[in-house]
Amino acid sequence: MKLKDTLIGLFAVALLGAVAWMWLAPGGIARAPDIAFTTLEGENIALSALRGRPVLVNFWATTCPGCIKEMPQLETLYRELAPRGFEIIAIAMPYDPPSQVLAFSRARKLPWPVALDIKGEATRAFGDVRLTPSSFLIAPDGRIVHQKIGELDMTRIRGMITDMLAQADTPRSGETN
Repeated sequence: MKLKDTLIGLFAVALLGAVAWMWLAPGGIARAPDIAFTTLEGENIALSALRGRPVLVNFWATTCPGCIKEMPQLETLYRELAPRGFEIIAIAMPYDPPSQVLAFSRARKLPWPVALDIKGEATRAFGDVRLTPSSFLIAPDGRIVHQKIGELDMTRIRGMITDMLAQADTPRSGETN
């Protein structure tokens, strides 16, 4: 019985290691999916069109207490860093009624694009997102560099984003500003 338990434990560790390696490996599944969103205003935004700047994709719901709690902090972050190139795309979960999402977004005057995911295409593209809030920070090169289920650590996220923006602002050798 102990050998069986040991083998099961080793298998579980190996499986977790393989998943972690695939997730973190360059060129692996850590690349942001190539999908497009339709915002509440009817604008089409391709995630690939945002390459070259940091993007936070935030899956949320109007009935999610954690989502609502972190919104003021996201608003502060967005207003501070969007002028430097940072973008947030908020994606409402498929189960969230569009009329409710629209009313919530207008009442809160959310400053970033809000997209509906009625068919669940975005949730599937990001690994079958089911819990909210779920956030994905995408580096300017298109890699997912941070993923979080639950409320974000805003200090950590702000640091990651400002580092990316600083690197984008720094001229490479041979370049001038």
